[in-house]
Amino acid sequence: MGYVLSAVARVLEQPTAWGAACEMALLAGPLWAAALVGLLLGWAWRPRWAAGIVAPAADPPQVATLDFWRAQLPARIRGPLDYLAGARQRQQQEQEQEDDEASLQGSSEMANEELAVGKADLVNLWRLVEGNDGGPAWIKMMEKALPNMTYQAWRRDPQNGPPQYQSSTIFENATPDEVRDFFGDDEFRMSNKWDDMLISHQTLEECQTTGTMKVHWVRKFPFFCSDREYIIGRRIWKLGSAYYCVTKGVPCSSIPRRSKPRRVDLYYSSWCIRAVESRRGNGGSTACEILLFHHEDMGIPYELAKIGIRQGMWGCVKRIEPGLRAYQKARAAGEPPSPSALMARINTKVGDNFVRGMESNSDQSDIMEAEEKPVKNRMARFLVLGGAVALACTLDQGLLTKALIFGVARKFVGQRNTL
Repeated sequence: MGYVLSAVARVLEQPTAWGAACEMALLAGPLWAAALVGLLLGWAWRPRWAAGIVAPAADPPQVATLDFWRAQLPARIRGPLDYLAGARQRQQQEQEQEDDEASLQGSSEMANEELAVGKADLVNLWRLVEGNDGGPAWIKMMEKALPNMTYQAWRRDPQNGPPQYQSSTIFENATPDEVRDFFGDDEFRMSNKWDDMLISHQTLEECQTTGTMKVHWVRKFPFFCSDREYIIGRRIWKLGSAYYCVTKGVPCSSIPRRSKPRRVDLYYSSWCIRAVESRRGNGGSTACEILLFHHEDMGIPYELAKIGIRQGMWGCVKRIEPGLRAYQKARAAGEPPSPSALMARINTKVGDNFVRGMESNSDQSDIMEAEEKPVKNRMARFLVLGGAVALACTLDQGLLTKALIFGVARKFVGQRNTL
């Protein structure tokens, strides 16, 4: 320590810049010599990883990878890095597993692309059913009844997009399985004419594992509108004893757009089918309720669409009940189910806490991302302070040198924390 202070004093005592430069050169000479000697000694006893980098000329050059350099670090430093790398690798494996589940094999087309309807659609429908989707309040439109059916309808107008409709239809003496097959049976929908707006249907893709389908519909509209075509993706989940059926518009490049019929891109019509207690007061769950959520952009002014829907809603709904009874009779008579009805019976069964877990996953992922940065910052601070301690203990045992080194390290760590 005394040698360093005396050398600095000699530099400051020089009257000219040239003399100060000479003294500094004399002071730096031993340091350069020590560095050169250290380099020669280090090269003579170089470790294996250094010998691997500099290979003989006859051998092909070797490139040191990130894992190679990490393996050369001390165990105390390598441990946290290996933990972070393992966590990142586990996250990637979980993501790959979810992607594999989302691309379960069905038809040859669906085996090569993502399913048209996924878990996020189930969560969205579940929120609508539970009434916690965050949308505006529903306005009641009508309440009608038949001897074996009751019907209620609501509407709401979001800030952006077409009007949205919700309805509750309760059928007496019907099971959720029967109603599920009934609404999914496109062939019976057309042959029975209970949905007289559907004029053609075609199954484009289907997955025999999840029951996901992509279908092409053409529906007729009143005389002042041209026909509309729909590319619909649909899938059914079973939560407990209830069925959550999602149908929505999906893109399809295999069917080109035409001027007529006009394609409807924004289409959503999903429902929850569940057993409820009969209004007849017999104490049993012999009735079935369908909660429907529907909206679509038909390409006409929203106010005009609201008037038309309000006027024609009950006329369409009251034809459903006779169609359902005819469907029940056909099944009781032994008529085989149609291909689309068989696909409706392929469901994805999930537990009661599945959707709640799906909702909490997004919040947990945000928390994990927020906690990841402090971990990285602590690691950087650990490396800087550890390097400062090692340098201070190696160069000198004096207090002045240690204070200088720790001051620089503390300032650097403070700047890292502000980033």
